[in-house]
Amino acid sequence: MRKSVTCLLLFTFAAASFAQQNALTTHFDGNSWWAHVKFLADDSLEGRNTGSEGLRKAQAYAVEQLQKAGLEPAGTDGFYQSVRFTQFQVDESKSSLALVASGKSQPLSFSDDAFISSRSTRSSVNVGAPLVFIGYGLKIPEKNLDELAGADLKGKIVVYLAGSPSDIPTALASHYQTPPERWKSLHAAGAIGLITIPNPASMDIPWSRISVNRNQPSMDLADPEFYETPGLQLGVTFNPASAEKLFAGSGHTFAEIAALGKDRKPLPHFPLAVSLDGKAAIQTTTVESANIVAKLPGSDPVLKNEFIVLSAHMDHLGIGAPINGDHIYNGAMDDGSGSALVLDEAASLKAHPEQVRRSLLFLLVTAEEKGLLGSKYFAEHPTVPIKSIVADVNVDMFLPIVPLKILKVQGIDESDLGSRAAAVAQSMGIKPIADPEPLRNAFIRSDQYSFIKKGVPAVKADVGSELGTPEQKIFKDWLTNRYHAPSDDVNQPVDLQSAALYEEFTRRLLLETASASARPQWKPESFFRRYAGN
Repeated sequence: MRKSVTCLLLFTFAAASFAQQNALTTHFDGNSWWAHVKFLADDSLEGRNTGSEGLRKAQAYAVEQLQKAGLEPAGTDGFYQSVRFTQFQVDESKSSLALVASGKSQPLSFSDDAFISSRSTRSSVNVGAPLVFIGYGLKIPEKNLDELAGADLKGKIVVYLAGSPSDIPTALASHYQTPPERWKSLHAAGAIGLITIPNPASMDIPWSRISVNRNQPSMDLADPEFYETPGLQLGVTFNPASAEKLFAGSGHTFAEIAALGKDRKPLPHFPLAVSLDGKAAIQTTTVESANIVAKLPGSDPVLKNEFIVLSAHMDHLGIGAPINGDHIYNGAMDDGSGSALVLDEAASLKAHPEQVRRSLLFLLVTAEEKGLLGSKYFAEHPTVPIKSIVADVNVDMFLPIVPLKILKVQGIDESDLGSRAAAVAQSMGIKPIADPEPLRNAFIRSDQYSFIKKGVPAVKADVGSELGTPEQKIFKDWLTNRYHAPSDDVNQPVDLQSAALYEEFTRRLLLETASASARPQWKPESFFRRYAGN
């Protein structure tokens, strides 16, 4: 750790620090990156919601910057790849939720108790059904875990606590908690709906902010091939502070469940004494947006036909409910920071050319905030052959808000790309670590996961901290107060030196991967290795 601190201090006071660390010089100072962030997160872009004029302005700016960097267009229409969506929104004036027990109905407040999720409720419906609590709601064959076993779920709505048991490895737990994987097992067992209770121990956003924007429209890809939850009639998100209402008369309390869930202990499964009456009125519209794709060709006659992807998402949440009088959700860190890095890396490679054997693909996707939809579309309909994509380095919300002493590398143990990322960090005096908070399921919550499911080794690295440190508190406070809030803007404190060091790490990882003799491989023990045959 002392070496790490020393290197960081040298970086702070002299650009020669990189030369002292591994005989390479830095290519970044943080200022050009921050200039891009300031443009992308300006109020005039109105939060860059998918399909909005603000996002189109951001994309036009990105194309201009990529052209200046000398990159080639690699979309289906120049730099653009058009993507069509269907938008869903709950008409709460015509919708309702109520718990029913012993013939008595108890209405639920959308703001305080529970709300209908348009991400999982895709058509208008009237549903009345018994409720069953099924723990974490997981079926994981690799670990002989089946929380559905013996439960009568036919025609019922299942209630589960977000999370997983501690004996389930992070990769497995994250994968099986994705909506399509979870629903696959529940649908096969006959369930017709879901009630999700966020785990109080891992909520990034307090309920007050979740609720105020609960009715923002959701989207899905318009093509029927992408529909992943057949038979799911109603999806509901329940406030943990109100969840005792669900457990009344069951012989259990939510306090008991939450205490077990905090420590990732096994949970009981039992029928609830209340049923749910739900009425959902869903409005649908069509939206169009685009991914941005650019290419830096490789120099090797053969390997130039293989691609390393550098990805980030350009979209954010747009205009939402005002918080402290501000209704523009600027998305400076999420993910103006990653988009700006992609543009800055392109400019750096023009200003300081490097011969790379493989080609680099610069990908700025849309609709990440709607469920990784832009990257999902690209992975299914890539503008280069999917088998030619050998790695994805994703730079979503890397959070340079503390000095870069610790680098959290999601995917560090899954492939030799993760090992290479760790080695690059170490060569720069930075300590690489695995995700210390597996309950947050971060590895499946950003665009790298779309590539992983196509068999492509991927990493997502962030400025990090270790548990129990002051830096961890800074990150926790950021998530509580700024994540998906209007305060994620250009007025927040940012460490430009940390950003520059992270950019240098990314550049070195890209160049080393692009010039290595062998393409990255999944490790034999990795759960995700199974996708390599897709």
